[in-house]
Amino acid sequence: MLEASWLWALFTIVAAAAQTVRNATQRELTASLGTAGATHVRFLFGLPFALVFLVIVLIASGQVLPSPSAVYWPWILQGSIAQIAATALMLAAMSDRSFVVVYAYIKTEPVQAALFGLVFLGDIVTLPMGAAILIATTGVVIMALKPGTRLDVRATCLGIAAGSMFALSAVGYRGAILSLGHPSYVMAATYTLAVGLVIQCAVLSAWLALREPKVLGAIMRHWRPSLLAGFLGAFASQFWFLAFALATAASVRTLALVEVLFAQAISSFVFKQATTRREALGIVLIVIGVAALVWAH
Repeated sequence: MLEASWLWALFTIVAAAAQTVRNATQRELTASLGTAGATHVRFLFGLPFALVFLVIVLIASGQVLPSPSAVYWPWILQGSIAQIAATALMLAAMSDRSFVVVYAYIKTEPVQAALFGLVFLGDIVTLPMGAAILIATTGVVIMALKPGTRLDVRATCLGIAAGSMFALSAVGYRGAILSLGHPSYVMAATYTLAVGLVIQCAVLSAWLALREPKVLGAIMRHWRPSLLAGFLGAFASQFWFLAFALATAASVRTLALVEVLFAQAISSFVFKQATTRREALGIVLIVIGVAALVWAH
């Protein structure tokens, strides 16, 4: 059995792998539902599965639901709303010709998560951990910022803002889990996931009902393929939250950069796309950074 100190890494890798598959599924839904509809699918169809996970934990553990204090709600609202904002910023970036630049800046999220985690939660980042975070993040930026890539202020602002929102979301969710003070981190993480999805479903459903009511109807008509995306989203989130319960947001989001390696592997082995020297250098830095981070823990 793995020691608890290593479980966060296992949870993060499982979550990153599931998220890679979910992203591919969501891309297929974009053609029929649009970007807003495909994004809402991850929350709307993920909620039933999150509730099933919660019931399973309740039955298996024999415990009752946590009783959150007043401190819990600002944390969970921060995590939920910041994630929606981050997604909205990414959607805005998708229509920008400099999306590769935006992506590079989004992946500065681990560095920002380290800063926010220190400020809001007092999560300490040791010197070895800080070095590992910077090395892995540099690897992703090198892979994304290819020669000839156009740089502009809008792309920079979109990317950094999205990265900030993702970082704030991770810190918010971790803060919510820790504030429960529950003896079982599994229960705390699973409960927080379910509550967060309830909030996100309510907010996005209300927004779509006001702004794009036809999209809600389209989502219902495509419920069969949406179920898979919802399950994968909830499954990935379940393991993200388990990882947040055991390690700092910065550590989890840095190790999550293995998602870039999974995507690169799919490009190389499935689509037979050659890996450039620049991409190879980025991969090496990511591997070094991730390995150093796990070792530092």
